[in-house]
Amino acid sequence: MSKPKVYIDGKEGTTGLQIYERLGGREDIELLLIDEDKRKDTEERKKFLNAADLVFLCLPDAAAVEAVSLIENPKTRIIDASTAHRTAEGWVYGFAELLPGQRQRIKFSSRVANPGCHATGFLSTVAPLIELGVLPRDYPLSCYSLTGYSGGGKKMIAEYEAPDRDPLLDSPAPYAIGLCHKHLPEMRQVAGLDFPPNFLPVLGDIYKGMATTVMLQNHLLKGTPNAQDIHDLLAGYYQDQKLVQVTPFGGAGPRLYTSQLAGKDSLEITVSGTQEQTLLTAQFDNLGKGASGAAVQNMNIMMGFEETAGLSL
Repeated sequence: MSKPKVYIDGKEGTTGLQIYERLGGREDIELLLIDEDKRKDTEERKKFLNAADLVFLCLPDAAAVEAVSLIENPKTRIIDASTAHRTAEGWVYGFAELLPGQRQRIKFSSRVANPGCHATGFLSTVAPLIELGVLPRDYPLSCYSLTGYSGGGKKMIAEYEAPDRDPLLDSPAPYAIGLCHKHLPEMRQVAGLDFPPNFLPVLGDIYKGMATTVMLQNHLLKGTPNAQDIHDLLAGYYQDQKLVQVTPFGGAGPRLYTSQLAGKDSLEITVSGTQEQTLLTAQFDNLGKGASGAAVQNMNIMMGFEETAGLSL
């Protein structure tokens, strides 16, 4: 039986390179490699896109849309790591653990949109509570998300790692302060919210890692649960999941570190708080469960491989 052919369009970028490094040693697939001097040649790319059983698109949004238009082979399946198709009709959102039946939808889909990193953290806590009927769809949500600089791509990585870098980069930096971050549409649509959350990402002086936090006023929730109740609901929701876990109530200590799960492909949710208020924090690697790790997990599901093959738990 022949091995499935896999092609990475855009393997020179941060996410593409990470996927390439993860798949390079796999013996259960055939990785198609375009000549370096032809990687921007449209006709050559078209040949590879149509020769593959599965394609990873690791491209800017406009280029990802163009790549999809070049695919004429009905058997070619796509995982798009860009923002372009995350809320598009006909595309399945690639977060297997998030909603009932999502893993099966990914398995049988030919078009899967890999989630955004900040959206992954936000949705991991918010979407289940809406699905369970506890969090109203019109709740006025606020969220902040601490992230490593690798998510900004090669230019930002070079900026942070330059020997003569700006001393201001030593301190955390809120950004997208106009409240129009590109992950907001998927955060709203996938969760089923009536309104987008107030969302503030914060860039830190660490290479990779992410901690995304949502705070709730319990009296605005249906049934007025306390923080322990919220913990128990999420723990039950994610029971037996290999890549998403809920830690014991209150967490392991008084601090949550952004880089705690750097190098891992799993996600941990910590729930703490009181009778009146609840704090929800998702910790994961922005390059792992927040990007290339999720993409490889989705490939494994679509191809019928062990779901955690090639991943770091």
